[in-house]
Amino acid sequence: QVQLVESGGDLVQPGGSLRLSCVVSGSIFPFYVMGWHRQAPGNQRESVAAISSRDTTTYADAVKGRFTISRDQAKNTVYLQMNNLKVEDTAVYSCSILQRGITSWGRGTQVTVSS
Repeated sequence: QVQLVESGGDLVQPGGSLRLSCVVSGSIFPFYVMGWHRQAPGNQRESVAAISSRDTTTYADAVKGRFTISRDQAKNTVYLQMNNLKVEDTAVYSCSILQRGITSWGRGTQVTVSS
């Protein structure tokens, strides 16, 4: 079993920054991919960024140059640094871990970008 708990969501003004954290506990295998996703009201969930256990990263075009995903293996934590936030970044952000063909999800944290 794997548990994921996100934190760091908040209300921020356009142009502001936030850092989201996702702590993973339970059985973590050597090879995995962790990701951040978001879902805005009325929209489908979309992938934002991902990082592998080998530190390979990928980003959605909408966040390239603004968001940075990173991980701290010692703390079993994955971060999403979000800069220059836009109103359209408003969503519930959730993290996931894919290992051995199984994806586990956290419950999410709300990010609201508004003036």
